[in-house]
Amino acid sequence: MKKPFYKKWWVWLIAIIIIGAAASGGSGDDKKDEAKPAATEAKDDSTKKEEPKKEDNVPGEHKSALKKAESYAKAMSMSKVAISKQLTSENGEKFSAEAAKYAMDNLEFDWKANALKKAETYSETMYMSKQGIYDQLISENGEKFTKEEAQYAIDNMKADFNKNALEKAKTYQETMSMSPKAIKDQLTSKHGEKFTKEEAQYAIDNLNN
Repeated sequence: MKKPFYKKWWVWLIAIIIIGAAASGGSGDDKKDEAKPAATEAKDDSTKKEEPKKEDNVPGEHKSALKKAESYAKAMSMSKVAISKQLTSENGEKFSAEAAKYAMDNLEFDWKANALKKAETYSETMYMSKQGIYDQLISENGEKFTKEEAQYAIDNMKADFNKNALEKAKTYQETMSMSPKAIKDQLTSKHGEKFTKEEAQYAIDNLNN
């Protein structure tokens, strides 16, 4: 009696070899598949590194204009419009219109705070009236702030306008030898100091005290 072929030892040996080869081939394919995403990811990283930064494409003149604009805003409390005109002025910084536009488009600042600082400076150093300061803040020949920025400054500034009127009256008396009546008229004039009648009267009442 012969043994069935599937009971012979060499049949099982061949089967084991075939199964082993199939298993090793499949795992090799898996490893190749796993390696593909890593290679793709590395390629993506190299592409990112090669992309130039946005700032690298900005001309040097534009960067200089932005730095100068920031300096005017921080050190001199200037308005946005005033800075823009100063950057391009022939008597100012002489930047190109394009460089000035880049500077103003990228300059972030609290313009209301600047208007307030400027208003307090006018009050403390020049003893100006509330209306006089407001008009100076919005004037095209003055600070060039917006009406909203100027009003914010007036609403939030701390000033004694009676005292300002008195200091201004003393200046007129000492430097121009004006009479009390002439001083009062100058203090309240729309073309003069623009103090209220009450503030002007306080100044006259305390002029020689």
